[in-house]
Amino acid sequence: MFSGIVAEMGKVTALEDHFPGKSLTVYAPQTAPKLAIGGSVAVNGCCLTVTKLSKDRLSVDLTPETLQRTALGSAQVDEAVNLEPPLTLATPLDGHLVLGHIDGLGQIEEVRNGAEGRWLIVAFSAELAPFVAAKGSIAVDGVSLTVVEAEENWFSVTVIPHTAAVTTLGHRQAGDRVAIEVDVLARYLARLMQAGTARGKGVAQP
Repeated sequence: MFSGIVAEMGKVTALEDHFPGKSLTVYAPQTAPKLAIGGSVAVNGCCLTVTKLSKDRLSVDLTPETLQRTALGSAQVDEAVNLEPPLTLATPLDGHLVLGHIDGLGQIEEVRNGAEGRWLIVAFSAELAPFVAAKGSIAVDGVSLTVVEAEENWFSVTVIPHTAAVTTLGHRQAGDRVAIEVDVLARYLARLMQAGTARGKGVAQP
């Protein structure tokens, strides 16, 4: 469980083939000491298991499913990634509840920079549209954000200057792919509504 509040921007030091997927190593001097081998860490919003650890580096395995659903498999050495250790019972719950389960990839269509931060338009799969609403929560590359506008195949968010300075969203440009996780509460609400509609039509439920 995460909050979408990025703790550190790590730097990719290696991406190697590791059958049947890949192994990713990240320089993370602030985050690595807080982790344990076998524990979880969010890398660009994706919950992964720590497989190797040193005082300033961590390694994770990228399975075929992770490679399909995220852009981590195309990461380059020296590329920045957003890192967040898992929440504990003593951790203040800022942001919103983030599971680290990526729902799909979006693509930044437009970036506008201003005194109040950056305004991003992100195109995404229309199948996720029922879970994205204006003023609702969404995680983009693991960063907890509030949706400004929401349409069938795109949404917009504002990235304040502080968030732009401490996450990868500060230098993302049009054409870049980003990982998207919709609000888990919206997903369960949609499922409940779907089940209620099915019962109303007389469809047997398991």
